[in-house]
Amino acid sequence: MGPIAVVGPTASGKSALGLALAHELGGEVVNVDSMQLYRGMDIGTAKLTVAEREGIPHHQLDVWDVTETASVARFQADAIADVEDILARGKVPILVGGSMLYVQSLVDDWQFPPTDPVVRARFEQRLADIGIDALHAELTAVDPAAAAVIEDKDPRRTVRALEVIELTGRPFQASQPPKDAPPRWGTTILGLRTHADWLNPRIELRTRQMFDRGLVEEVDHLVADHGLVADSTAGRAIGYAQVLAARAGEMTWDEAVERTITGTRRYVRRQRSWFNRDPRIHWLDAAATPVGQALELVR
Repeated sequence: MGPIAVVGPTASGKSALGLALAHELGGEVVNVDSMQLYRGMDIGTAKLTVAEREGIPHHQLDVWDVTETASVARFQADAIADVEDILARGKVPILVGGSMLYVQSLVDDWQFPPTDPVVRARFEQRLADIGIDALHAELTAVDPAAAAVIEDKDPRRTVRALEVIELTGRPFQASQPPKDAPPRWGTTILGLRTHADWLNPRIELRTRQMFDRGLVEEVDHLVADHGLVADSTAGRAIGYAQVLAARAGEMTWDEAVERTITGTRRYVRRQRSWFNRDPRIHWLDAAATPVGQALELVR
């Protein structure tokens, strides 16, 4: 049996479905959540604890320091090696996560576009001159599809998208493989479909529980002992960015909670838009505990 990918919005139940499939099919989980790659970012990413993994091996968790810049290309190489090792041992890789570019880098044969230090430096200077909001607006003008999925106007990815557009002469997303190509390894892609009236209360509850369970203390520890700073990939993660801003006196703690909730909802809209464009996804109703339906699709 080939790999199975479980994708969909934040808080839709991907981890639980991935675990259930791993138990039923003799599988091992490969994480495809970009923030769960970071060591020590546990509460705010809803990372399963060792006990919650129920003895199922998990790969691509806790592999990066919070001071490291995220790299889709690095993840792609490492995760492909994990998947092929799992297959070679006769197990079923279960790819679980909702980070859009990371999912696509793994299930598609995505050859990453070139880089040019001179071009990148020019856009980095432009970023310094006009700021992320204005630079993101420039990206929107030349490539609205790319701008729509750059997370929270991420300065690094905004610069990278503009660099690729200039170097290739094509929209950033044109460098990505078409979404109707056969998935790598013949992967079956399952998507959890959600509705706002079901998902929004789950997002709010999960966010408040994260703060109750020690998200602020987790960030304090990462800052003091591991060098977490706001101007980093890890420091811009939803939840972590808001805690860092509240620690700096830039917002109240109540505002940090509310902005984490609204930031998660915005991210969910981007996830829905991205995954809805992929015709290869078999959609399951997240509210219906869809393990049985998922097993019927993959067997």
